[in-house]
Amino acid sequence: MAVNKLDISMMEDVGTSASQLVQRDGSGNLPAVDGSQLINVDTGFTQSTSDPTVSTNPSGGVGAVWYNKTSGEAYICTDATAGENVWTNVGAGTGDVQPWAFQGTAYGYMAGGNPTHNVIQKYSFSTDGNATDVGDLTTARAYPCGSTAVTHGYSGGENTSPSSIDKWSYSTDGNSTSIGNLAQAHGRVATASNESYGFWCAGGTPSPNTTMISKSTWASDGNSVDSGGDISQILLAVGGHSSGTYGYCSGGERPSDGAMINEIQKYSFSISSGTTTDVGDLTIIRRDQDCQSSTDYGYAGASGGPGPANRIDRFAFASDANATDWGTLGITVQHPSGTSSTTNGYCAGSGHSPYLNHIQKISFASAGTSADIGDLTNSTGYAGTTGSNY
Repeated sequence: MAVNKLDISMMEDVGTSASQLVQRDGSGNLPAVDGSQLINVDTGFTQSTSDPTVSTNPSGGVGAVWYNKTSGEAYICTDATAGENVWTNVGAGTGDVQPWAFQGTAYGYMAGGNPTHNVIQKYSFSTDGNATDVGDLTTARAYPCGSTAVTHGYSGGENTSPSSIDKWSYSTDGNSTSIGNLAQAHGRVATASNESYGFWCAGGTPSPNTTMISKSTWASDGNSVDSGGDISQILLAVGGHSSGTYGYCSGGERPSDGAMINEIQKYSFSISSGTTTDVGDLTIIRRDQDCQSSTDYGYAGASGGPGPANRIDRFAFASDANATDWGTLGITVQHPSGTSSTTNGYCAGSGHSPYLNHIQKISFASAGTSADIGDLTNSTGYAGTTGSNY
């Protein structure tokens, strides 16, 4: 429609609302508008004073950008799964935001061991090679067990100081600190971990034997507490494994008669009462075996049993069933220590004469014989082990 007459009042109606004219200021800048008022512009960019979390569900999905204006860190959403989002750090810093997994991505750690010593050592998951000495436990420990959180490794449940729990940092090499005691003093404990808790199961000698499953809270230092649940019978030298939702105990020795077993048991990480459930059997009876966990399977290697001592067993987490023969350790050892990366299991040392320092690597992808990929700083076994993302 032609305009025959211009109403000057139309020129005075300026602003950012509907039907208004947009007017630049004296510097030529457009007025501030809300992002929702812009069209055909990607608004998948968030500014905040904090980092995103795995529960930060971006409306834009994969490719959404998050900028922490306090720290200067920037993140891209690379996996938009509700409640389990992955935010990859693309700034100058480190530390992606992703769901926690038991498997480490950077290093395997061993702390203490037999013969008794206090060394904390680590070896790389990305490059085959020897371990390095990175610190000391607060006391020399024989037969300890390790547990892993997001930022720290833990050692507890052993013969010389059976109630003490030590903790050390993954981000900086250094000595451990004592942060509490186990709910019941015991050695040769089976451990499992999730993002929030570490679980200490069964054990005994030289302390009173126990069926207790206690748990430590990673958010705060302190004593472990009785979870309310128990292993089905008193056992020593049980293997420990971790899935996303369950802790597993494999094998072990009954102190009542010295008999070894091949039972695989599991308990929920939310356990508050009851006992473990028998879900299958290992291929042979075992005790003091090295243990590993991929996201889908538990692995049990060398053992103090009658043999074959170098057989590697594997059992599925998704379905309760017996283990199958997965391969062979290239070097036969007794009472070694196990760690887990996202792609491989590691069997380190030998804690019974002859004491050995070999680090052997087991593929999670294909069955076969382990490879000798480096040496520990000393010949030892029976050590508390963890894996880290640093």
